[in-house]
Amino acid sequence: MPWVSPSPPACAPVAPALRTLSPAEPVVAATRVIVTRPAREAAHWVEQLGARGLAATALPLIAIGPCTDPAAQAALAQARAQLGGYRAAMFVSGNAVDYFFEQKEPKEAVALADKALSAIKIRAWAPGLGTVRALVRAGVPRDRIDSPAPDAPQFESETLWQQVAPQVRTGDRILIVRGCAAGATPGPGQGRDWLARQIEQAGATVDFVVAYTRGAPQLTPEQTALAHTAAGDGSWWLLSSSEALTHLASAAPGLPLHAARALATHPRIAQAARAAGFGHVLECRPALEDVVASIESAA
Repeated sequence: MPWVSPSPPACAPVAPALRTLSPAEPVVAATRVIVTRPAREAAHWVEQLGARGLAATALPLIAIGPCTDPAAQAALAQARAQLGGYRAAMFVSGNAVDYFFEQKEPKEAVALADKALSAIKIRAWAPGLGTVRALVRAGVPRDRIDSPAPDAPQFESETLWQQVAPQVRTGDRILIVRGCAAGATPGPGQGRDWLARQIEQAGATVDFVVAYTRGAPQLTPEQTALAHTAAGDGSWWLLSSSEALTHLASAAPGLPLHAARALATHPRIAQAARAAGFGHVLECRPALEDVVASIESAA
């Protein structure tokens, strides 16, 4: 297995980036964005939004950790060892990439890094831009990564399949690397059922492995106070997961959201935000330019 990435950091709140803006840069005055993605992704979004003149603060509402289920760990180790036997490996998120290529022993990581990347010709499938970045960070050549077209209406399995379907042949094996809810027993077929069906209908077989877990975060008193403040001060909550909304309800029960504003990156997330009580919900693609444009147009 030639691709190796550093161990992912523990989930923790990330301070907003501070910088001096040039006169040419767009500024949306008094607008704050609450980034609810897992910590590593949130840090990237805070930095990018700050560079566009938006005050952004991370409030990770999904905690990411390693999968400790013995059977899942054994399946993951086997998939790593047999990676070259697959036509492609699909990673559901950047966290799937980070935990799949995590190596606990430095010597093992060095040995794997020394192997020529050209020894394995499989493709890496990424449903979104964050997953693409994680693959590149892990050492996967960009020309081996397939992802939805830049102008795709959504970054998800459906638009990814439009790009990769011609690759799949009868008899191929496709690996899907995913996560599961913390405390749940990992089982095959969870998480990307639609994509698996398309692959199987094309004559290939699908193997699922679980590389990480998703769980509810333990909010600090400062983060809880931030949630209450942001619910009524006009901040935009950037929502990229319905699961994050479930965790918010558990971490801050009774949070008054009738005046809160949300920017949802998928129609299903927008529906969940309205059901959770957000008073004003907009939808946009999960791309920086779209997020910024939506906030600026609503200012």
